[in-house]
Amino acid sequence: MPHLFDPLTVGPVTLPNRIAVAPMCQYSAEDGSAADWHAQHLMGLALSRAGLVMVEATAVEEIGRISHGCLGLYSDANEAALERVVGMARRVAAPGTAFGIQLAHSGRKGSAERPWEGGRALAGDARPWQTAAPSAIPFAPDWHTPQALDAAGLARVTTAFRQAAGRAVRIGFEAIEVHIAHGYLLHEFMSALSNTRTDAYGGALENRMRFPLEVARAVRGAVPRTIILGARITGSDWVDGGITPDETVQCAAALKAEGFDYACVTSGGLIPSARIPVGPNYQVPFAARVKAETGITTRAVGMIVEPAQAEAIVSSGRADFVALARAFLDDPHWTWHAAERLGARIAYPPQYARVAPAAWPGAAMVRPGLARA
Repeated sequence: MPHLFDPLTVGPVTLPNRIAVAPMCQYSAEDGSAADWHAQHLMGLALSRAGLVMVEATAVEEIGRISHGCLGLYSDANEAALERVVGMARRVAAPGTAFGIQLAHSGRKGSAERPWEGGRALAGDARPWQTAAPSAIPFAPDWHTPQALDAAGLARVTTAFRQAAGRAVRIGFEAIEVHIAHGYLLHEFMSALSNTRTDAYGGALENRMRFPLEVARAVRGAVPRTIILGARITGSDWVDGGITPDETVQCAAALKAEGFDYACVTSGGLIPSARIPVGPNYQVPFAARVKAETGITTRAVGMIVEPAQAEAIVSSGRADFVALARAFLDDPHWTWHAAERLGARIAYPPQYARVAPAAWPGAAMVRPGLARA
């Protein structure tokens, strides 16, 4: 049996395999509430046989959205809509499939157009909003200048994360993830490139980590120990003066000490001009170092596409599990095909069992080189 299909215990929950669907923004919500698009999107992913299906970055307050179309979990209406959609996905999912949500705040990268509209900062006639950040430094020269959070703002955001976590618990997610990466608010506090504060929240790494850890502590207090709690962190800003792998390890260790069950290690997103050497496994070394030096359960992500590639990451011990995003958009049945390619056996939904290689000789024609089970 390939290691990719071994069960994995993450905190209090055992996942049926080591494959996760990464959180992927859909920019299709209505006033923060999940809509029909989310129903079809999550129901499709629920059939994937991935052990963990993550819901996209979900804003903890209205101004924490990236765009007008971003998902939120800051109102009763948001909660009811997401509960409906997740319930639909759960009813078609394989037994044992876990569902998770990523809680986020866009910080200075908010008040933006949807990607297919250009992804620029919202113009004055497009209902822009005042963004917030650790320091009044725009994301780019043509972006809104954020308001540096004062003590009241910090308290408001912390409360918003705690309340959103409580809503996620009520919805019934098996995993909750705090977003401390991709250039959004908590990452902005972590990096000296976006955090130039001179108070207790700026300067040395200990101070820059202070607010993300305060949020982490608040979320930990709202999430029962029966639910997986993790964080997405950044391995590098890919710019001199930004977050380094040394700092990433310290962040992961601090989260582990706060009672977090896993770290998903990604990179980039803070500085638009950063030169990132994107390619297969380009972020895996960051995850491998976090796992080796902290012992926290670690998830690798980024340009993981081929089944053999994912298997090699897990079997070599560089990460405990892997997350795929675009690969699942391209092929919602990626897990099925990975099992076929690697020689594992998984249960197909009975409605689709006729496509199993053993039952349909044409499978080898559609997927050349496939060894029939």
